[in-house]
This record gives sequence, structure tokens and C-alpha cells, in this order.
Amino acid sequence: MKVLKFGGTSLKNLEKFLIVQKIIEEKAKNEQIGVVLSAPEKITNYLVESIQESTTRKNLTQLNFIEKIINQFLFELKKNIPLNLLENLKKEINKEILNLKNTLQKISLLDKCPNELNAMIISRGEIFSVFIMKAILKSKKYDVTIIDPVKNLVGTGEYLNSTINIKLSKEKIKKLKIPKKNVILMPGFIAGNKNKKLVVLGRNGSDYSAAILTVCLEAQSCEIWTDVDGVFTADPKIVKDAKLLKNLTYSEALDLSYFGAKVLHPKTITPLEKFNIPCIIKNTLNLNNVGTIIKGFKKNNTFSIKGITYVNDITIFNISGLEKKEMLKVNSTFYSKKFQKKISPILIFPNSSNGDISFCISNKNVKKTFEKLQKEFNFKTKIKLTDLIKTIDDVSIISIIGNGFELKKNIYFKIFSGLQQNYINVLAILKDPFRSSISIVTNKFKISKTIQNIHDILFNKNRKVIEVFLTGIGGVGKTLLNQLKKQQKILLKKNIDIKICSISNSKKVIFNKKGIELTNWEKKFKNSQNLFNLTNLLNKIKKNNFTNPIFVDCTSSEKIADKYIDILSNRMHIVASNKKANTSNYKLYENIRLVSKKYDRKFLYETNVGAGLPVIENFQNLLNSGDKLIQFRGILSGSLSYIFGKLDEGIPLSEATMMAKELGFTEPNPLDDLSGIDVARKLLILAREMGYNLELSDIKIESLLPKNFNLNLNINDFFIEIKKLNTNFSNKVEEAKKENKTLRFVGIIEKNGQCKVTIQKINENDPLYFIKNGENALAFYTEYYQPNPLVLKGYGAGNNVTAAGVFSDLLRTLSYNLGT
Repeated sequence: MKVLKFGGTSLKNLEKFLIVQKIIEEKAKNEQIGVVLSAPEKITNYLVESIQESTTRKNLTQLNFIEKIINQFLFELKKNIPLNLLENLKKEINKEILNLKNTLQKISLLDKCPNELNAMIISRGEIFSVFIMKAILKSKKYDVTIIDPVKNLVGTGEYLNSTINIKLSKEKIKKLKIPKKNVILMPGFIAGNKNKKLVVLGRNGSDYSAAILTVCLEAQSCEIWTDVDGVFTADPKIVKDAKLLKNLTYSEALDLSYFGAKVLHPKTITPLEKFNIPCIIKNTLNLNNVGTIIKGFKKNNTFSIKGITYVNDITIFNISGLEKKEMLKVNSTFYSKKFQKKISPILIFPNSSNGDISFCISNKNVKKTFEKLQKEFNFKTKIKLTDLIKTIDDVSIISIIGNGFELKKNIYFKIFSGLQQNYINVLAILKDPFRSSISIVTNKFKISKTIQNIHDILFNKNRKVIEVFLTGIGGVGKTLLNQLKKQQKILLKKNIDIKICSISNSKKVIFNKKGIELTNWEKKFKNSQNLFNLTNLLNKIKKNNFTNPIFVDCTSSEKIADKYIDILSNRMHIVASNKKANTSNYKLYENIRLVSKKYDRKFLYETNVGAGLPVIENFQNLLNSGDKLIQFRGILSGSLSYIFGKLDEGIPLSEATMMAKELGFTEPNPLDDLSGIDVARKLLILAREMGYNLELSDIKIESLLPKNFNLNLNINDFFIEIKKLNTNFSNKVEEAKKENKTLRFVGIIEKNGQCKVTIQKINENDPLYFIKNGENALAFYTEYYQPNPLVLKGYGAGNNVTAAGVFSDLLRTLSYNLGT
């Protein structure tokens, strides 16, 4: 025999009832089935609110909602059950509705609702569920036995929160002699006291009813059917990649429940554990899922983590300042089971060396706790105890449930350091001596981020996450998205999970915290009505629990660059192909680095100088190793490398420039290239890496364009005007050839920090001589590298290599984020 319990979400409407009926039929093929039913979703809430309406003599609008839901059931049932069964069902329900109205009228006259009547009212939903299911099963020719819990489950305690005497209840149910062929139905949440009065079973009452019925019927298992697949390693609403747990021990389930997880209430688990009956949690909407099984597994001495749960709205109490004798008296009382039962501490901190007492209590019990402490202890001390109590309000307890913590000596350090890296303030971290758990007390306002971080530390230790927020979808941005799409699955096999969470340009944005599917992002972007606003985007990122958020700037926007400090302050890394931040005024340049250091975030810009070439990282490594620069000479523009290579071949300047633009080598405006300003920016970045406090205006530039050239031309007019320079440049090329030299556009940094950008005639012994076709070459003459310089050479322009450089920077954030 099995007992199945179905919750309110599984009984929300007739469609759900029919799914439950099919589950019952399938199970009943092999063995006898007992079924415990909750109230249909929302019904109990309406009943509670109807009591409030009656005691304040308001119109019974909530009762109208209940009648509307029930009438909808009856209307839809016309197609599913014979007329005689439907008429009988209507009579049963109308009788209950009439009794309900009379009871509500009675409490309206009393101006209050006695607990006895309260219990009767709030349990009507379960009665409705049993009536409806009985009619459906009978229409399928099943014989049904309904167990009346008021007569057969013996409750003790209060009307609104009773517990069940299992021994007496078992004796009563045995006397019923239920035929083996019958399906057994019982409303959950309900029992009867010694006076045969209806009582209810408090929180998770229907689950508790199911556990008790399982024991009383001596069933082999208890199945709790709900709207989730089972128990997860963390709340799936908080942790995006929470994992389903296929099995739990009774003690693990109890610990998860104690520390706030919505698994099963401890009073549900206790009787099942006592009689060693497995409990399975399953999903009515996913019948093929195995669910989570809770039973008594053999204990083994291995380390394992089962889940992370949390309790919010907690206050920390700390009692300190008592003399030793007084503290001993207070301690002996506080640690007694009798007193702890009165104040119900969720967590007690171990005694410190000075004898302080610290414990955590639910916010709603703070006033009661103060009163209990004062009443219990004031007569034992010379000083008013309440004067010695300090509290910290609105904290949260996050608990890690598992086994074998003592086998992992570094587990506390791993958790603590991981949270510290993410600027999460830990007020306390301790092992509960009475439970298989580690508890962390932290600020409530960061609870979601903290849980996500702990989950990543414990469950995703081999998985590395990159969450990309890309702005700029021109040539480089689009190419980067194509590269990411191509590599996503390949990297996932290497445990690198890249998610593109937002894509934006200056006008609009698309956002998905779980990641945007890159196969059709352009269509989604085109159809998006969401306007881009960087502040709004940052606020959105802040509200979600991202593990490794990285802002990727593939624009050339000064407005975006000016916001880098805000982005870093939001604890995001920045990867930028945009040079504006590094070539703006030196104060901003310095402040970006100060904020980056303050918030422990990376600002990576490898593509600022050599596109896909590893210039910045190698140069930083040289300087960090103690090497000193004597001179730097380089061809820093892929577009000008290409253009000057074509000039060597006799192609006119205007035509060579057009060819470079069509290949994507030039800046969006080719004037930036020919004016020398783009090379000057790159030179300035390198000079600042060396520690020189320079501004862009300090770079001496020999422009390819004459001083009287109009720099405000549109692209079409620019290419008309540049033709006037063709002859002049052809002549310069010919002059160089006569000297067995070639023209190159070179950036130079001298030892004293003097920088210039100039056209030079160079011979074939120079490392820059053969550089053309879009290549860059950077020659570092240093104390370590002389007389032969360190030369970095390769393509320094084009969307593919620039996007690849950005991609490389993205991957570099991983080692940083993991602290390696």
C-alpha cells in the first residue's frame, strides 16, 4: 500500500484534479492507495480572510470568491461525471457552504472568532477537495472509502495547532476494516480532540496528515505530490542552477526544514523516521521525474553537501557585562531545555571566553524574548539584564546541510574567503553541535547574492562562469558575439560557462539574466522596445545575483568611458576595446585604477594598443619584473600599416585608404587614422603604463594631413578631398625608394617619456621595415632586451583579431575571479 498526498497547487482547477485522478488510477493498478488531499489553491486564504471580514462586519466578498471557484468546478464537471453523481456532489457542497455562512454569521454577532470555530472554517477547503475527488473516482467505477479524520485521528493540543496520538489513531483506523479494493480518501489538515471536536494541525498540516495515515495504514511509502520536482540544493528562485537532490536522509531533511527550507515540516518527517517509512516528493506536472526520496540511508564517513537554506528576519541577542558569578547563574538557566523552549532560539553561539551569551531569534519573537529574559534573570543579577542586552536586527541565517564537515578542514576558510572576495559581511560562521550543518549569519539585504556565492563555492567548484554585458554592436561587437556563439559549447565542456546577459547600443538593449540565445539575437534586438540607459542597466544587474559580471565596451563612446567608475563601483569587471578611458585626462585614468583596486575588480584593455596582440600584458610583465625601458618604437596602426604597404606598391593614398576602410582596418572615421590621433592614443596608453603622467596633448604628432585640412568633413567629402594628397605622397614614397628605404608611420617613446608620432624613412635593418598589410610591430628596447629589442608582431587591425583580443580578456577574468 502507498499513501499519496496532493497539495493545493496540484488541485488548483478541474484540469489539475483530473491529472491527480490519473495518477491515482495508475498507482491503484498495482496496490491499494490512500489519498490525502489539501484544499484547492487559494481557498484556505479566502477562508482566513472571510473570518476577518465577519469579525469586522464587512461584506463577505471572500466567501463569494470561494463560491465562484466551487461553481466553476461544478460547471466543468458536467462533461466529466454522470448527472446523478453531480447532483449528489452539489448537495454535499451546498450543505457545507450553508454551514459556512451560518458559522460566519455567528462570529459576526460575537465580534470575535473562537479558535474552535476558526478551525472548522479554515478546514472546509480540504472537505471540498474530498467531495470532488470522490465524485470523479466514482465516475470511473472505483469504490471509495472516506476516512473521517475528526473521528479517527486523535489530536492533542490547541484547536489551531494540534499533534496526533499515533497509537490511538492507529487502533481506530484498524477497526474500520477497509476493503482492499477501495481507494481511500481523507481530507488533510484535520483531526479530532478527545471531545470529538475538529482541530487542525498547523503549518504543513496536510503533509503531517499523510505521514500519520501512512503509519496507521502500515503503508510502504508516503508520496508528497506538489508543483516542483523535489528538493533542490538551494531555492531555485534564488539560485539559477540549483540541482535536484535524488535522496536525503531523515536527519538531513529535518535540518533543511529547521533552517527554513520548504521541504517538509519536522513533525511530518518524525513519524516516518520513527517507523522507517520512505517519503518521496514528486511533481504532478512532471510525472517522469524521479523526485526526491527521504529515508534512512546507511551513514558513511564521507564529506557531502546536500543543500543550502536560509531564515530571514532574524535578530541577534548578546548578553554581556555581567560579573562572573552572575554570568554563571544566567548561563545555567539559559542553557536549560525548559528555558530554551520558552524563547525558541534558532541558533546559539558557543560560549566565549568572557562568558557572553549570544543567540538568534525570529524578529516576531523579540518582544516576547525581552520579557522572558527580564522575568527569568532580573532577580539573579544586581543590574537590570535588559541594560546589558545588545541586539542586531534584520540579519539572516544561511545554513549548509551535509555530512563529514570534520573531514574538510578548509571548508570554513573556503566559504569565508569566497564571501570576503565578494564583499559579503559575515557576522558569524559556526558548526551547530546538534545538527549536521554549518550556519552563517550575515546581512539580510545581501541574502540572495550570499546564497548564490556559497552555492557556486560548494556545488560549482569546477565550473567557471562569465556573465557578459556587451555594449557596442558594430564590427567588433558583432564579431565577438559570433565568436562567443561558436565557442560556447566547446568551452562548456571545459566547465567554462559564458552567458551573454545583455546586448546594447546607444539606443536600445535586450536583457536576460539566464543568458540570451545567440542564434537569433539580432531579430530580438531589432524587435526590442527597451531603451538603453546605463544607470537602469546597472540597477538591474545589481538586483540579480550574478556570479562574475563583466561589462564589455566595444564602443568608441566617451560617455560610456566616463561611467567606468560607476561600473567598477557596482563590482563588475570591465573589458574594453574602447580607448577613451585610457586616453582621457590623467585624473580619470588614475581614478579608474583607484576604484578598480578599491573594489577588487579588473579593468582589462589588451586591444587598446595591439588589437589581438598581447601587448599590454607582456609589457606589464616586463615592468613588474624590474626591467626598464630605454626606447620604444612601433607601428601601432593596422590601418596605416596597410595603407603604407599599398603606397609601396604604387597605389594612391585615397585608394589605399578606401581599401583599408572596406576591410574594416580603419577607425569608424578614417580621419582618426590619417590625423595620427589614433596612434597617439595608443602611444599615450603605453607611456602611462610606464608611469608617465602625460596628457594626449603632450604627444607630438606629425599628421599625414596638412594643417589646413578640414577635419569636419563627412565620409564622402573626405574621400574627395584626400585625392588632392595623392601626388604628394607618391613623391615621398619615390624619394625613400631612391635611398633604399621605405616610409612608415612610427610611434616613439624615449627614456625621458618624450613621445612623438612621425613619418620615418627606415632601412631593411630596422625591425619595422617589413611591416605592412595591416600588421603591427612593437619594438621594446630595454635593459633586458638590448641591443636586440623584444618585438611583438602580428595583425593589429580588423574585427576578427580585435574581437579575439576582447574574448581573451574575458577569459582572463576567470583566473582573477577564482583568486588564482
